[in-house]
Amino acid sequence: MTDHPATTDTNTGTIVVIGSINVDLVVRVASLPRPGETVLGGRFASVPGGKGANQAVAAARAGGHTTFVARVGDDSMGRAAIDAFRAEGIKTDFISITPHCPTGVALILVDAAGENSIAVAGGANDRLSREDIERARPAIAAADVVLLQLEIPLEAVAHAVEIARAAGRRVILNPAPARPLPATLLAGIDILTPNETEATALAADGPAGEASAADIEGIARTLLDLGPRAVVVTLGAAGALVATGQGLAQVPAFPVEPRDTVAAGDVFNGSLAVMLAEGHDLVAATRFAAAAAAISVTREGAQASAPHRSEIEAFLTARLRPEAEGA
Repeated sequence: MTDHPATTDTNTGTIVVIGSINVDLVVRVASLPRPGETVLGGRFASVPGGKGANQAVAAARAGGHTTFVARVGDDSMGRAAIDAFRAEGIKTDFISITPHCPTGVALILVDAAGENSIAVAGGANDRLSREDIERARPAIAAADVVLLQLEIPLEAVAHAVEIARAAGRRVILNPAPARPLPATLLAGIDILTPNETEATALAADGPAGEASAADIEGIARTLLDLGPRAVVVTLGAAGALVATGQGLAQVPAFPVEPRDTVAAGDVFNGSLAVMLAEGHDLVAATRFAAAAAAISVTREGAQASAPHRSEIEAFLTARLRPEAEGA
């Protein structure tokens, strides 16, 4: 018997995603260039991205009733992004157009193994304000889960957490890109979802770095002591580690042949938010999110790689059936 989330005909989870919108300018190359090196023979594409936008699309496709709070520039790219969110069924009432400011842009290099290197120009994302968050207060206060990242000003993140906590809403913070976070903010987080590099940086309150597998459990406990009620450290091909006050649980990854790892973490977070909004426990929700992320890395693109609910459930059923039959 498996314990992954069952299919539901009517999903009732409501998610508010607060975060960034970018246009991803992607160049696919045989290998990532070293400092000072030029790599020829790349293939270029312009695709929608931004951690907030990716997570909003992932949540909507995973079955969540999703509202997005964000800013775009006063340009064709921003208006196209809003139209695309509406086509996904995402509520865009709180996406503002910013005069005299470009939409955010990310420059992404992806190598033949699917690994990536990313640089971001924030544009309108840097203008998301406390006032924007306040305008969205009714949606935040009514959400089952509020999902945030760190490609927007920290003041906006902190105010959203403050509103959500006052209303008794569940808050997920994906601390990416890594930066030092105040203790008051971490104390308001229900679930912190760093990857291992971000977890190391937060635990040490210093620059991001690599941690050995043996260190991850200690790092997760350290992060838990900083204030979040739970920590989920994503470990790529090694799965994820769930840490709560009750203990630790390892959630294995689903082996796949990776094609593009861009936005895998965003797909994980959006899908995790949906499962938690629907009332599933954290370990089962993490397993569902790991399946969604596994599917995403077999596809190219950021938002384009996010799977729909039916695909995730079919993937889980196929992957977990042998486990169930052997039980």
